[in-house]
Amino acid sequence: MSLTEKASLTTRSTTVRDKSRPTRPDAALLLILTVAFMVVLDFSIVNVALASIERELHVGATSVQWVITAYAIAFGGLLVLGGRIGDLFGRRKMFVTGLIVFSLASLVGGFADDIELLVAARALQGMGAALVAPAALSLITTSIPEGNARTRALGYYGATASVGFVAGLVLGGLLVQFFDWRAVLWVNVPIGLAAAALAPRLLPLSRPERSRQRLDIGGALLVTGGVVALVYALSQGPVRGWLSVQFGTALALSLLLIAAFVLVEQRHPSPLVRLDILRLKSLRTANLVTAMIGASSASELLVIPLYMQLVLHYPPLVTGLAMAPQGVFGFFGASRGSSLIRRIGLARLLVLTEASAALGLALLGVFLVTRSYPLLLIGFAFTGFGTSAGAFASTVAATVGIANREQGFASGLVNMSRQVGAAVGVAVAAAIVGVGASSGESLPADRGAMLASAGAAGIAILIALGGVGASSKEGARLIDMVRRFGDGSRSESAA
Repeated sequence: MSLTEKASLTTRSTTVRDKSRPTRPDAALLLILTVAFMVVLDFSIVNVALASIERELHVGATSVQWVITAYAIAFGGLLVLGGRIGDLFGRRKMFVTGLIVFSLASLVGGFADDIELLVAARALQGMGAALVAPAALSLITTSIPEGNARTRALGYYGATASVGFVAGLVLGGLLVQFFDWRAVLWVNVPIGLAAAALAPRLLPLSRPERSRQRLDIGGALLVTGGVVALVYALSQGPVRGWLSVQFGTALALSLLLIAAFVLVEQRHPSPLVRLDILRLKSLRTANLVTAMIGASSASELLVIPLYMQLVLHYPPLVTGLAMAPQGVFGFFGASRGSSLIRRIGLARLLVLTEASAALGLALLGVFLVTRSYPLLLIGFAFTGFGTSAGAFASTVAATVGIANREQGFASGLVNMSRQVGAAVGVAVAAAIVGVGASSGESLPADRGAMLASAGAAGIAILIALGGVGASSKEGARLIDMVRRFGDGSRSESAA
């Protein structure tokens, strides 16, 4: 082979390698963080608009909760499938496709004149987000080598979610108060389409898996149907009775669909959820903790905005500003997550953050009856720190040690856990609040819903204590790995 041919071959191989890394890594990370910001913004911005939607579309709390639940079910039920599609056909391609679907669904939802069309649009938004979220997270974990740099990037990812939470509350309050609740959906359209246009220029082109694996569509339908039936059962239990036909039928259907899903996954040549990967204790713990985080935080975001607007009679903008400190404390917790892991270890951070969230939610439940904002602010501080830093720690635990070819799967799984938890948490909270509203005793119901949220965070503490712990060899290895990342980073800085 001549020198010219060798040089040509080297150039071609370098070009191929470069495609798997962003040419402008800072700009690529900024784009991913912007999209994460938009997805979280959409969640909190819609929560501020719930009271306005309830009044304009003439629906009650048990119906308006489906504006949140439909999104969470579609998002959570299809996340693992969306992550697997990204692994097989290209993460950047799915990132762009999901953004377009999300943006168009936001446009349609803004024109809805009845709750049915709005819920359908929100479900379509969830489908788009199910393609975007695992692609975004796996683009970070595959383009940044495992180590402190990746952990720091994941910290930025979590901190951005907190910023989106605050911005959604404040911007939602502004839009609802001075325009209309429909504007909270339309604001996604320019952001989403602009990000879709920039993605091919900034994001790395991942190599799709060239295999004969086929997508597990049946598994996705079964797990989504199981979640829908479970959420419906939990929403009907407090209203119609825990021994009612509606509750029993829905619960039985949910268990049947989930059991069928497990059987399908065991036999499918390319399962949606590779069950043997769940033997990794850190991954299992991370997903269970994440589900409890989703349940506790989502139910709080349903109850508190409604409480502030319907009980305290705050206007939407004041509601957003009143809840904004929670996001500020969340930003602090997530942005300091990397250094906290180095100092106290991943296991202790998981327990500490969930204890903070449980305390904050319990304080909110206790202080609701006082109608004192300064007391509520104490609850917001503990809740914001615990929820955001805990979500960051769970994400690290769920993605460390996973091969690049399965990062989409792992990212989809942890995101799915949070959304499934959110769907169940919102359904339970809405059922409790709905019973209180129908009896004319809304304040005790709000308090009960917040204490139930604190209970979910308490369960997360127990899971963390029994999962990635110092007594677990696997957990100790994971903690040592993260600490070595930090030691390496400090050595590089000293050099």
